[in-house]
This record gives sequence, C-alpha cells and structure tokens, in this order.
Amino acid sequence: MSTVVTVDVAVVGAGPAGLAAAVAATETGARVAVVDAGNQPGGQFWRHAPETGNPGTADVQPHGHHGWSTYLDLRARFDAARSAGRITYLPGLQVWMAQHSGDAFVLRTTAAVASSGATPATVAADRLVLCPGGYDRQLPIPGWDLPGVMAAGGIQAFIKANGVLPGKRFVIAGTGPFLLPVAAGIAEAGGKVLAVLESSSPSAWLPHLRAAAGVPGKALEGMAYAAVFARHRIPYRTRNIVTEILGTDRAEGVRTARVDAAGRVRPGTARTYADVDVVGFGWGFTPQLELPVSLGVETRLDADGSLVGIVDERQQSSVPGLYLAGEVTGVGGATLAVLEGLAAGAAAARPESDVPVKQPAAIARHRRFAQAMHHAHPVPAAWQDWLSPDTTVCRCEEVTAGEITEARDQLGARDIRSLKSFTRAGMGWCQGRVCGFASACLSAGPGQMPDAGSLASSAKRPLAAPVGIGELAAQDG
Repeated sequence: MSTVVTVDVAVVGAGPAGLAAAVAATETGARVAVVDAGNQPGGQFWRHAPETGNPGTADVQPHGHHGWSTYLDLRARFDAARSAGRITYLPGLQVWMAQHSGDAFVLRTTAAVASSGATPATVAADRLVLCPGGYDRQLPIPGWDLPGVMAAGGIQAFIKANGVLPGKRFVIAGTGPFLLPVAAGIAEAGGKVLAVLESSSPSAWLPHLRAAAGVPGKALEGMAYAAVFARHRIPYRTRNIVTEILGTDRAEGVRTARVDAAGRVRPGTARTYADVDVVGFGWGFTPQLELPVSLGVETRLDADGSLVGIVDERQQSSVPGLYLAGEVTGVGGATLAVLEGLAAGAAAARPESDVPVKQPAAIARHRRFAQAMHHAHPVPAAWQDWLSPDTTVCRCEEVTAGEITEARDQLGARDIRSLKSFTRAGMGWCQGRVCGFASACLSAGPGQMPDAGSLASSAKRPLAAPVGIGELAAQDG
C-alpha cells in the first residue's frame, strides 16, 4: 500500500503554472503537495540539466531558457516552503487516476519511469490544482515515422537536458512562434539549421496587431530570435511545408513545397534538402486533458482546435474545488501559465475568500495574444491532401491514412472513439497522444476539424498513465 499524504491543496505539475500555483497556495496559508513526473521542478519550459550542488539557484542562465529570473524567484520560494514543511514535493511520479470522493480529491500515482526509484503515494486534498501542461501537436506526412524525425519540443528538451544536439544538420517545420526558439537553440548549440519552414504568412497577423501590441515583450523576443537567425544565416521560409521525409533506415533529407493560405501545394515549387540528420515538426501544442476530463470538467474548443477546460476568473473549473492553470485552459505560453498558476493557487488556498485575482488585466492581455497567435498560425485546412494512402498515421499500431479513411467512408467511423474500435488507431503505448489530433481530423473528413465530443472521447481514459498490474492489485479500493 502506498504512502498517504493529506493536504489542503494538491498541485499536479511543477512547470510554470504548477510552480506558481504551489507557491501562491502555500504563501496564502495552505498545506500543499506537488506531484510531478519530472525529477526536478521546471517542467518542459524550464527543463535543465540534472542538479548538483545548490539546486535551482544557478547564477548563470542555462542555455536556451527564457524567463529564467522568474523561475529562480519561484524556485527560491518553493524551496523555502519545502524546507519549512509547508510543501510536500513528490517528484518522479505520474497521476494515473484522480477521483473526487465527497469533499476530497484523491490522486493515485505511479513512478513516471520504472527505474527511477520513486515511491508511489496516494494524495488526498481538499482542493486540487491541475497544471499538467501539454505536448507537441504532430501531423503525419510520408516518412515521418523514420528515425531522425522528432517533435520540435523534443529537440529543445534534448538540448536543455543534455547540453548536446541530437544531430548536426536540421530542418524545422510547422507553424507558430515556437519554431523560432527551437531553431535558435540549435544554432547557438552549434548545429546547422538548413531552413525553418513556416506554413503561415506574416500577413496573417495584420488583423491581430492590437492584440499583439498588448504584449510588447513578445515582439522583443521575436527581434532577439531574428538577430540569431541573421547571425547564423538561418533561412526562414513562409508558406512552405515539408511534403516528404527522404531516407530508408533513417531521415536523410526532405522534400518541400510552397503552399497557399489553405495549405494546398503550389505546383512546380518542390525543393529538396539533402544530408539532413534531424527533422523537427511543431504544429502547436495539445493540452493534456486526461485528468480534467476524468473528473468531469466542462470543456470547449479553443481557437486552435484544441479541447480545453472552462474556468472562471479565479481559475476554478465547473467542478467545485478543482482549479486549472496553464495549457489546459488554452495554450498561451509560460508567462500566462505563471499568471494563471498564481491565481489558481491563491484561490485554492482560500476558496471562500473574495480577495480579487492579482493582475487580471495581464492575464486578459496574454489570453488575447494567445487567441491572435492561434488565428495567425492555424493548422493548414488542406493538410490531409499531403498524405498518401500508405502514409502511417498511428505509429504505435502502424495504421495508415488509407485504413482510416476507409473506416470513415465505409464503416461510418466519424469520431476518434469509433475510429479506434475499427482500426486500433490510438490504442498503442502513447494512447493517441501523438496521432490523436490527426486521426480525429481524418475521421471528421477532408478540410474538417474534430468536434469537442470526439476530442473529449479521446482524452477520457480509465487510466491516465501506464501503471503496473501489481500496483493495481495492491489498491485498497
């Protein structure tokens, strides 16, 4: 039987939102437990090399990090609360089930990595703040299942955690501002970026200039990346996509093309990049909704087509006592995640208080910017045209685009759950986290985005993370 930890507020995740929520809750007087799959605080955004010596207080900013001063401030407050016994930190653990029983939330955990040595614990809390973050959204193309093809965020995490590159010559493709720091980080670490291919166009921002002006720091970040691109002579090509990964045993090159505003390939614009070690794709992010959906929160479709949780001005969901912060309320970046985390943590610590949320105007500005970003960098409507019938969509179960479209057209599989039943797409180790969005789009039909019901059925899982049968057998009910 696992150890039982009882607190006022439990926080899941120790990235920007989770760290902020934990600090705000404990500084408002609550006893807090933080459960995180990582072995040290920071999440994906502030991922860094394993800590030795004096953890979390490095005077020199690690390579490739933004907002490091914010991290150091939150980390110092987090560590002080831990030392004072106000925060119980449970690293290396994943929550595989969350339950709402009476007035308490119960979290059951398992080791995130079997060999980590982390001891599973059961956490019981009066209130719960979920900050699980998100992961790279991927779109399949011919050859994307070859070794050497990575998520853009995976490349960045590899560099941050290891201080080395996963290859030497890179092509980065997809859409959105996140492509810029990934490419800049590669170049600054000594890699060669042959091209950054952005499917959208800068003109797409013209209707959203007012929202962009509300967050001037984003423009300054963009200028800094532009300087890195100029210094390293990185080509930045808009309205361009990768149409095929070339290679036999691994990625060796890419074929590209120009596209129109809908993502339709322009004839006669094909181009080949040879001698490529790594191809990185980023089509935005998918919020990690398994735990919120399992607890019954109301959801909606965001501007980028993602399923997100609905919250009020204090970050409380439709489930009383359950608060959401960060990407699960809509992908908006680390600064917004911190602001939402601070609000959620303080509200969870004093749920009956009428103390107003701090910096509501800043939260609103960053949310408007996020919506503008989603509109300016959409998933191309015609991306399904890039596929051939034998293109693998679900890599775990080796399900092709042809098999999916056949199930849709011949068997009526027009939502992700039906599609899973007929084709096994999304039934592998990743449980649809990689292929789920693309499969849902394919089941909806050409040029269509999945509806909220289809995405919710994909996110709803009895077990939110892999757990050993021995741990299941040891549960006390």
